[in-house]
Amino acid sequence: QVQLVESGGGLVQAGDSLRLSCLVSGRTITSPTMGWFRQAPGKEREFVATITWTGGSARYTDSVRGRFTISRDNAKNTVYLQMNSLKPEDTAVYYCAAGLIYPSTSAAEYLYWGQGTQVTVSS
Repeated sequence: QVQLVESGGGLVQAGDSLRLSCLVSGRTITSPTMGWFRQAPGKEREFVATITWTGGSARYTDSVRGRFTISRDNAKNTVYLQMNSLKPEDTAVYYCAAGLIYPSTSAAEYLYWGQGTQVTVSS
């Protein structure tokens, strides 16, 4: 079994920054693609960013491109989401996910999920 544990969420003001972390443990996945998704109250889970196994390529949803950066440290089994210039509309539960397909913006194509970490941005 694969476990993903997110951390780093919190309550911040608009314009602030946060860095989310996702620690991967358990059974080894061969060359996993990692992704971040988010879900706001009353809305469907949406794609935020994804990154290849090597970290050489990443994709972002339009609303975060230029503000968020996904990265990974395979030696630490950790994926990061650096979030800058946060906006109230970024408020959501953020989920880390692991899969085998890149690029994938569909939650259905990810195999393993974390429990999520809450990010709240006040105006």
